[in-house]
Amino acid sequence: MNEPRPSDAATAPEISIVIPCRNEELNVEPIAAAAISEVTKHAASYEIIFIDNRSSDRTVELVKGLCRANPNVKLIVNSRNFGQMRSPTHAIYQTRGAAVIGLCADFQDPPEMIGEFIRRWRAGAKIVLGVRSAERTPLSVKIPRSIGYGLLNRLGDYAVIPGATGFGLYDREVVDCLARWNEPEPFFRGMLVETGYRLETIPYERPQRAAGRTNNNLFTSIDFALSAFASSTKLWLRLPIYLSLLVGALAALALIAAIVLLALGRSPWGMLGTFGAALGFSAVFFFLGLVGDQVRVISERTRGAPLVVEEERINF
Repeated sequence: MNEPRPSDAATAPEISIVIPCRNEELNVEPIAAAAISEVTKHAASYEIIFIDNRSSDRTVELVKGLCRANPNVKLIVNSRNFGQMRSPTHAIYQTRGAAVIGLCADFQDPPEMIGEFIRRWRAGAKIVLGVRSAERTPLSVKIPRSIGYGLLNRLGDYAVIPGATGFGLYDREVVDCLARWNEPEPFFRGMLVETGYRLETIPYERPQRAAGRTNNNLFTSIDFALSAFASSTKLWLRLPIYLSLLVGALAALALIAAIVLLALGRSPWGMLGTFGAALGFSAVFFFLGLVGDQVRVISERTRGAPLVVEEERINF
């Protein structure tokens, strides 16, 4: 994390805007113009940080042109594609603003909401998130997404806000807090909720993508969902322990049934066999659960890999 140094305090911008991109050559110049137009209406000073996740088109070239024309525009070029969770989060941690706004490059996050985000923040909100109230998506996407949110909210350690993608504003205190977590696979929208800071939401209707093609597909969505589940709940690692309790209860019932059969003068060996097998499975599940929880603890204590490896940065 690059925190503002004391010597930077006077020059740190009021608002930082982070725009992750990958193969967005048709959108980077328009989104920069739109973001600058909005933020200059509402903030005393600003910076815009593009982070490129290894584009294969002219995205980097065009952003470098923006950097030459405007020193408030900055660029981080990743050495490879580090995914849609790690790359934006890394850029957020490189900001210096009193508040940070996360914005997609393809205009599916409307820049016109920047002013309202800033107004809510100045009124005291630490986190302000845009929430998609209406979205034109096929049932093949909508149904799995609804199931995923339902599972996260039922099984996760904290509630996740459906329709919130991370588009919004985060106070410097929140960003610095999350940077200290050193989360290797940051489910950022969930981490925001997990902090417990004062959070407000603003509903909006998701516009159509401005130009180009989305970088998301079925496999990236599944990868994102699995990372979200893994980082938002400990239940999966502890599930074998709960299974061991259930199987242990079945073993107890089998033992009781064996005793009843013996009292009735009937052969108890079948039930005793069931008791022994269930007891063995219960012990195996219990120790698997303990090992899983220990793996979780070890992982939390030994994190240290960077979110991304930078190949280049400009205007920092």
